Amino acid sequence: MYSKDEASQLKQTFWTTFGQYISPQLSAEGLRVNWVNYKTGIKYVYFRMEASKKSASIAIEIAHPDAGIQELFFEQFLELKNVLHSVLNEDWEWQLHYINEEGKITSRIIRHLYGVSIFNKNDWPELISFFKPRIIALDEFWSDAKYAFDALK
Repeated sequence: MYSKDEASQLKQTFWTTFGQYISPQLSAEGLRVNWVNYKTGIKYVYFRMEASKKSASIAIEIAHPDAGIQELFFEQFLELKNVLHSVLNEDWEWQLHYINEEGKITSRIIRHLYGVSIFNKNDWPELISFFKPRIIALDEFWSDAKYAFDALK
């Protein structure tokens, strides 16, 4: 069992390690990018990577405070679902108006990996292998898809 500080430090070490590992990878547009804190350029639309003691996930999160506008964003992603899935080469879970850990209503498109722990360094290669191709694929998708969201800015 780790103390709160030890757990925080281990998580920070993992994300630093992941960031260093993926940093040579350029974006789909040939630019350097902060993969761990990926900026979509659209307010309230985030690419989130999370890892805990039992699982990991990567998601497109729509966090607009207005549920109606949030639904419009989600519907726009639905219009692009086939494109997204073809770039990802897998199906993801689509959740409209999901209540997150903080009790806020968000919508998300998410993929989970179970049976791994950020606190087990032996799982880090599997976590990196899970996150890396998916965040790169999300970037590839987003390099074209972001223009479909201009009207919702």
